[in-house]
Amino acid sequence: MADLLLELFSEEIPARMQVQACADLKRLVTDGLVEAGLTYESAAAFATPRRLCLAVVGLTGESRAVSEERKGPRVEAPEAALEGFLRSSGLTREQLVAREDKKGAVWFGVVERPGRKASDIVAEVVPAVIRGFPWPKSMRWGSGALRWVRPLQSILCVLSDEAGVEVVPFEVDGIVAGAVTSGHRFMAPGKISVSGFEDYSAKLRKAFVVLDAAARAEHIWADATNMAFAQGLEVVEDKGLLAEVAGLVEWPVVLMGGIGETFLGLPPEVLQTSMREHQKFFSVRNPKTGRIEKYVTVANRETADNGATILAGNGKVLAARLSDAKFFWENDLRTVKSVGLEGMAAPLAQVTFHNKLGSQADRVARIAALAREIAPLVGAVPDLAEQAAKVAKADLCSAMVGEFPELQGLMGRYYAAAAGLDLAVVAACEEHYSPLGPGDKVPSAPVSVAVALTDKIDTLTGFWAIDEKPTGSKDPYALRRAALGLIRLVLENGVRVSTLQNISNALALVYPIETLRVELADHVKTLREAEAKLGKFETLIVRINEPAFQVVAEEYANRLDRDLEDSRNHVARLELAVTLYESVRNALPSNLLAFLHDRLKVYLRDRGIRHDVIDACLAMPKADDLTLLVARVTALQGVLDGADGANLVQGYKRANNILAAEEKKDGVEYSLDPDVRLAEDGAEKALFAALDVAEGLIGPALKAEDFGAAMSAMAALRGPIDGFFDGVMVNAENSMVRRNRLCLLHRIRRVMGQVAEFSVVEG
Repeated sequence: MADLLLELFSEEIPARMQVQACADLKRLVTDGLVEAGLTYESAAAFATPRRLCLAVVGLTGESRAVSEERKGPRVEAPEAALEGFLRSSGLTREQLVAREDKKGAVWFGVVERPGRKASDIVAEVVPAVIRGFPWPKSMRWGSGALRWVRPLQSILCVLSDEAGVEVVPFEVDGIVAGAVTSGHRFMAPGKISVSGFEDYSAKLRKAFVVLDAAARAEHIWADATNMAFAQGLEVVEDKGLLAEVAGLVEWPVVLMGGIGETFLGLPPEVLQTSMREHQKFFSVRNPKTGRIEKYVTVANRETADNGATILAGNGKVLAARLSDAKFFWENDLRTVKSVGLEGMAAPLAQVTFHNKLGSQADRVARIAALAREIAPLVGAVPDLAEQAAKVAKADLCSAMVGEFPELQGLMGRYYAAAAGLDLAVVAACEEHYSPLGPGDKVPSAPVSVAVALTDKIDTLTGFWAIDEKPTGSKDPYALRRAALGLIRLVLENGVRVSTLQNISNALALVYPIETLRVELADHVKTLREAEAKLGKFETLIVRINEPAFQVVAEEYANRLDRDLEDSRNHVARLELAVTLYESVRNALPSNLLAFLHDRLKVYLRDRGIRHDVIDACLAMPKADDLTLLVARVTALQGVLDGADGANLVQGYKRANNILAAEEKKDGVEYSLDPDVRLAEDGAEKALFAALDVAEGLIGPALKAEDFGAAMSAMAALRGPIDGFFDGVMVNAENSMVRRNRLCLLHRIRRVMGQVAEFSVVEG
């Protein structure tokens, strides 16, 4: 057994590419070794800004010899086919044996492959991996043909075992593999010879290189939090930034600097975003005031002045960046105070939301109109919901959001507060975008819920109306996310709304068909008046028998006729638009509701609800009331998970199958009410009584939307149904008794069908 150590040393690798590069290096090399016949115990990959490293432990010393029988062409096949087989297999004609096969005599041969040394296999696999490495972006340099993320400088590749260390002999684009690497660029720039992974890791540590990215991140976070704690402060957690910074340094040195007093009045989120995006600084917060007062930066080296020069340079750059942010903030506040938040939003009229759905201002108007209608259903004041919808997108026109788009919504909250708007409107400006994902918090304030719901309904309805639906893995307008957000808003706030009705209302705003009808009527009226005017003029031409007049008049009449033709075409287009709009308005709501139901299935399956249970409830009335639907689904799942659930479903299916078969055979429906007087067996009479009780309980319970009570009443049927099928012959010799029992089966189906569609529930 041997251990393989591979290092690819280059100029700085972008931090965002390092994690995937580690995974790719490990996968490609180990897969290549295994395909060549080697096995190994474990493998691990590491990355720093200047190196990719792979350590493979327990690699077999050589591949096993392989003897493989290969089937060739038929004996009577053309000579060219036989020669091609010989070339591909490496066999000679003398090594072939003819044997009978299904299609006649066929050539067979045994290919012997001797075992190969691990070093030979590694020398073949690694260069191929390097030349075909899947970097997202790569470059060529100098006169070579090799492509790498940054210029590749050296390759370290050694196999080590008890006998010693062997350098794997290969070269890639003039770079010869060796047993030498380099330490930190500034603190230990010399060459280092290594004999294995442990020696390599230890010597790099002495040369000021921390090989493991997780260890670098842990060191950065520990030092930063300790520095902050010592001053009564706390570091704002940012896992994404921590991972990125750990990929920028080989020897992390944590430094803390201060923020100028003139910038401390900026919103904390602005300071944090500016420092993270431009400088890769961590924000340090005062837990008592919530203000960002300091920052943490990570240097890549130790210095004689303990980082003072680095902090001074960073401070100058930071001051320039924050001066820009301060200008944006103050300029936006002046705009809000001079023209208000709706005035700030005025430029949205010049911003296209989608070329088929109008401007952002058009969209805001639709959301505001729909928010006013939805507001009472979620407990919001209609005036406040409409006002919040009108100003919720205003911050998109602000200078701050123009610089930092990720602050949209948040800055809207600050500007709404500065404008002195109602607190519910202020909160809605930020919260109406939520929830953005499965883990995002769902707003609960009524005005926020109203605007968030209408925002998502308008998005879904609009893109459905222009046929821009998600397809496969493609969802450019994030409609699946919008649907999930709508579902979570409804369910987690217990909102009782008709989704179909709200989609129809939103569609009426996207496609203002009533306005179109009025426009059509006006054009038809104008057209008819113009046609009458032309008719009178043509009559006048005939009456005035004056050649000169007739020439001029006919030219004028021709011009009128051409104008009329244009008007007729315009009217025809409007008539077609009205027809198409009506078709879309009729079909779209149910189509979009089906999409929402599909997303609801995904949402509920993640919470342990069976897909067939959901389907059983989707077939019931009011399935567009998602809160009511989920209450029914949850109650049904509870019954089916119980001891009686499976048997109850089997009883229903048995009744349904017998009834369907007999109705098909007899060509009639057994849908009349069965008569208990024709019951002959005690189990049969017991089922009649149980159905009477269940029906008397289920109906009122469903009316009161008490699904738990309805399900309990239904579950009580399990015993009587089992008893009936155990003791009663449905197809009795007496035709009246048989018909009555089949009608009894229909009653089972009808009573249970009030609760759910059990035919789709799996056994």
